[in-house]
Amino acid sequence: MNKTLYLVDGSSYLFRAFFSPGLNRLRSQDGHPTGVMYGVTNMLKRMLDEYDPEHMVVVFDAKGKTFRHDMYAEYKANRPPMPDELRMQLQPTKDLIQALGIPMLEIPHVEADDVIGTLVKKAEALGVETLVSTSDKDLAQLVSDHVTLVNTMSDEVMDEAGVMNKFGVRPDQIIDYLALIGDSSDNIPGVNKVGPKTAVKWLHEYDTVDNIIAHADDFKGKVGEYLREGIEQLKLSRELVVIKQDCEVDYQPGDFALHAKDIPTLKAIGEQYNMRRFADLTEDDAEPEPVAKLDYTCIQDMDTLQQWLARIEQAGQVAFDLETDSLNPIGAQIVGMSFACAAEAAAYVPIAHETEEPQLDLAAVLAALIPVLQQVEVIGQHFKYDLNVLSNYGVTVDSLKYDTMLESYVLNAAASRHDMDTLAALHLQKKTVKYEDICGKGAKQIPFAQVSLADATHYAAEDADITWQLHQVLWQKLQDEPQARVFTGMEMPLVAVLAAMEQCGVQIDRDELQQQSEHLQQQMDDLQSQAFALAGKEFNLGSPKQLQEILFEEQGLPVLKKTATGQASTAEDVLQDLSADYELPAVILQYRSLSKLKSTYTDKLPLEINAKTGRVHTSYHQAVAITGRLSSANPNLQNIPIRTEEGRKVRKAFTAPDGWQIMAADYSQIELRIMAHLSQDEQLLQAFNDGVDVHSQTASQVFDTPLDAVSGEQRRAAKAINFGLMYGMSAFGLSKQLHIARKEASQYMKQYFAQYPKVKGFIDEVKARAAEQGYLDTLLGRRLYFPEINNRNARVRAGAERAAINAPMQGTAADIIKQAMLAVYAEVQGAKDIKLIMQVHDELVFEVQKDVAQSWADRIKELMENVVELAVPLVVDYGIGNNWDEAH
Repeated sequence: MNKTLYLVDGSSYLFRAFFSPGLNRLRSQDGHPTGVMYGVTNMLKRMLDEYDPEHMVVVFDAKGKTFRHDMYAEYKANRPPMPDELRMQLQPTKDLIQALGIPMLEIPHVEADDVIGTLVKKAEALGVETLVSTSDKDLAQLVSDHVTLVNTMSDEVMDEAGVMNKFGVRPDQIIDYLALIGDSSDNIPGVNKVGPKTAVKWLHEYDTVDNIIAHADDFKGKVGEYLREGIEQLKLSRELVVIKQDCEVDYQPGDFALHAKDIPTLKAIGEQYNMRRFADLTEDDAEPEPVAKLDYTCIQDMDTLQQWLARIEQAGQVAFDLETDSLNPIGAQIVGMSFACAAEAAAYVPIAHETEEPQLDLAAVLAALIPVLQQVEVIGQHFKYDLNVLSNYGVTVDSLKYDTMLESYVLNAAASRHDMDTLAALHLQKKTVKYEDICGKGAKQIPFAQVSLADATHYAAEDADITWQLHQVLWQKLQDEPQARVFTGMEMPLVAVLAAMEQCGVQIDRDELQQQSEHLQQQMDDLQSQAFALAGKEFNLGSPKQLQEILFEEQGLPVLKKTATGQASTAEDVLQDLSADYELPAVILQYRSLSKLKSTYTDKLPLEINAKTGRVHTSYHQAVAITGRLSSANPNLQNIPIRTEEGRKVRKAFTAPDGWQIMAADYSQIELRIMAHLSQDEQLLQAFNDGVDVHSQTASQVFDTPLDAVSGEQRRAAKAINFGLMYGMSAFGLSKQLHIARKEASQYMKQYFAQYPKVKGFIDEVKARAAEQGYLDTLLGRRLYFPEINNRNARVRAGAERAAINAPMQGTAADIIKQAMLAVYAEVQGAKDIKLIMQVHDELVFEVQKDVAQSWADRIKELMENVVELAVPLVVDYGIGNNWDEAH
């Protein structure tokens, strides 16, 4: 046979890219969506890299109706119109494909499947193999000895055996299989209640739909009735799913040859849509790129290691990565390590693989490696993990200079996920080897130590190699941006601080938590009894279905909201609204709250105590929240409730060792102070500068009450207004929170903005700037992007606007607490009598020796209050106690 023809289902590529979570947030500087443009060109690049084709064509669906609409007017009737954001990217994507030198086809009134089917048949007749890249199951009917399907996103390859494996039927049965099950997306009816399992069973027994129809009377029960009722519909469905193979498409071997790239066009598109990969091309890039030759070395002797260390010293930079036996770094053991100091060349040092092959001694490797690492610039990907693992061996690396996860995060926190695999696909157009690829999945997964050295070398060396390459791309983009100082001056130095906090951990009182769990269970039992009495019968309080029946069917409570399936909703916000007038929803809410507290904290925290250290070691996530805030997991410290007495009690279990105390220092009303600074509203500025309680002042002004006569209820309402408006809350949202009429809430807002006119001006200006630029900057230079700020969907756009209103405050507050952590850590690092152990929201928590607790508290307060200068004072409150609750 002649060389292979590669056929790409362009329409499939378009929709896969559009619905990819990592891509659909990408925008140019003027807000034009670019995720599809990136995604499609990424997938095509992967095809080119993996198959090195000489002949290839991308096939798109034609616009308008096709012959199938003539056969069945309802064909694709349920399919919504193409989303505007996809439509906007269609032509630029096609322009990119053409400029990349890849042929395209779009036949009027013919779907891409039919064009591909025709080309497959013609190629086969001419002795040409075909490989079809698609995720469309319909095309499985084309598979034969000479036709293969491949899904480049999942690496799934389907030959005849692959079709049987995936669908349970042969390729020649796919048409009948699809006709039986139908297709809701194309509005192809199929047989009522017949799904894949039934279709496979019937085809195994009867082989074809014709045979099934011939024996329709043999089918028993309801499904037999459905089959007999739907025979004509089944025949129509079969006609609709058949891929046409006689379209008017000319093909001869040698057609669809790839040609040189149109560099000027690619550059113009790249510049128009801020796609650096195209904007930075030169004429040298015109010809197709050669497939890279990887140079990955397995180091099994000290001489080879020393040669590599010499290369690293000469390069002055190294990407470094550890392979371990655990995702939990505290106590994890090193299985091997890899490094790279040039693209496509890397090395892996196996240490603890279960093999007879030679491996080096860890102590000897560390003794030789660490002094070299300390002399060069270290590049990592989520290197905090590696720092924690190395700390298990008493090793410290102070030379971390770059972290590709953080480079991506600072560049655009909202653009995509920041893991290595996602970044490699997005910035390098490379598909990486996954852990599951070499270790397996689920119950059959093996430890990394059992992976062969050959497989481990490729996997681990690739990690270092990709990290090296990512840094070259990301740093080039970042260093010219104003937010580069956020990376170098804040995020990178913070890695060592967070690592030290995680290594230290916090002491947890197991007995205290057990007592709290028992007390919570008792309260839950009481609430359950109350709920049974109110319902008039016993039921499962955790069952939405049973709760739905009792509340709405038996007790006749009003249905405030419905689920996607049309059922009455029992979501928390619904129960919250109902609880204002009905007792049972209030009891259910209270029960749910205590149940969550018990399962998430009082029961779970003891299980997270590290057996080796006797402490709980949370993991801080530095590259998740788009505002720059830190989050944490295992346990999630940010979500420990503080608004209820039972929630606050959990903090009692966070204790200090004998002779030590817990000291907590937190910023008072920091976001409101930032609002005062940014808006320059005279009333707010004066309140903070005079030390007046701003919530009381707001209450005084909104409710027209003397300051000294403001009630607690008025102050609480004013606090809701202050924070609510800062979070972009509407009058409707405020009315729900305060349980007042919407008109009354609207009046409160008008009075608020009348008293603080520059706050309203600031909010309006922020929304306008975000819509114009697509981003906002915090006071300290962090850039926050809002990809949906100009979305045509009003609800989506409103959500983005709310986020934009709050972002300058929350983002600046996040930056300030990070600056405070850096200043405080510089002061306490190396001290024997104080440790920084936690960061939660606007609060830093310390373990401090009792006899110096007060002096340290005064010093910490001074440092935190002076990390940045605002138009109003930063105020830090602190407390000292035997546990976190006492100190808070």
